Amino acid sequence: MANRTQIVCLHEGKQGRSIDPVFINAFLKQLQPNWIRPWKGSNIVRTVPGGGRTELIERMPTELKLVLSMGASTTLMVWADLDDDMPNGLALKNRFWAVAQEKGVSQAEFDQVVFAIAKDRLENWIEFLTAGATNESIEGPRVKHNREAADAGRALADRCRSNRQVPPLPRSLKWSCLNWRALSERMASA
Repeated sequence: MANRTQIVCLHEGKQGRSIDPVFINAFLKQLQPNWIRPWKGSNIVRTVPGGGRTELIERMPTELKLVLSMGASTTLMVWADLDDDMPNGLALKNRFWAVAQEKGVSQAEFDQVVFAIAKDRLENWIEFLTAGATNESIEGPRVKHNREAADAGRALADRCRSNRQVPPLPRSLKWSCLNWRALSERMASA
C-alpha cells in the first residue's frame, strides 16, 4: 500500500460564496485515490478559502508551512485562476514562487505543492465538462448552483479514471491534470 496523505486545498473565493470547494470535493470524492487519507468526519479534503488571487498568493506560504508542520502525511493543493493578465499556469506558479521565496520557503518545500490553475475561471472547466467545449480566452458562464459544480467535478474524475482523450482537454485543465498525475505517481512510489 502506498503512503497516504491528507489534502489541504487552498482556493480562491470567500467562505460560502465559491463553487470551488464543491467542485474540488466532488472531484476527489469520485476519484477516490487510495492514497488520500480522509479528514475526520466525512470530508476527503480540507478546503481553505483564500479570497482573491492576490490574497491567495500572499497566503500560500503560510498555509504551506502549516501543512509541512503536519508532516509528510499532508499535501497542499492550490486552486487558482489565471485571469487575463497571465499567459499560462507556469507564469502564475512562478508568481507564487516569488512570494513564497520572499517568505522563506525553500525550493524543495515549494515543489511539494500541487497547482490546479484554470484559465480564465473554474467555470471554463465546468463549461467544458458539461457542454464538451469552452473558449478559455473568455470567461465561462457563472455557475450559480452547487449541483452543476459537483456534477462537473464527478465528470472530471470519471474522465481521469478512464483516461479519455476526446474531446481534448482545455490547455489549463491539461496542465493541471499533469500536476495531479505527478502527485499520484509520487504517492504510488512512496
